[in-house]
Amino acid sequence: MNYNQNHKIAQITSNTLIIGIDIAKHHHVARAQDYRGMELGSTCFFDNTQEGFRAFINWIHQIKESYEMESVITGMEPTGHYWLNLAHILKEEQIKFVTVNPLHVKHSKELDDNSPTKNDVKDAIVIAQLVKDGRNAEPTIPQGVFTDLRVAKKLRIY
Repeated sequence: MNYNQNHKIAQITSNTLIIGIDIAKHHHVARAQDYRGMELGSTCFFDNTQEGFRAFINWIHQIKESYEMESVITGMEPTGHYWLNLAHILKEEQIKFVTVNPLHVKHSKELDDNSPTKNDVKDAIVIAQLVKDGRNAEPTIPQGVFTDLRVAKKLRIY
């Protein structure tokens, strides 16, 4: 392990709620756990809509209160552009979010049940485990004029 990973692990305390989110085009799946990897609450299925995001935020607050957690960290795969809407909502709500490498998720699946099968609930749990273990990155989402510059950089003139 290196210093950076140790620093990430040190941010997870016994009062930290860790949320793993499997991102998809229309429907997302989230699972919650504590710093030891114990699953908390039930699975949250929510749509990639404003109403779905509200339901997800309410689910987070409900679990946070039920288990008397002080902080929340959410982790997700940066799947296409589908994760950006949720990232903006989490930023507005001042909920910390990180991303995990999709290859790490793929390779970590078999560790618990010796099966490489893929399903959304399993992926959400694996993502939460990767966050707990400090195997994540904090994404930079540009704001204001920097967003426009990023879009302009992608435009091509033919």
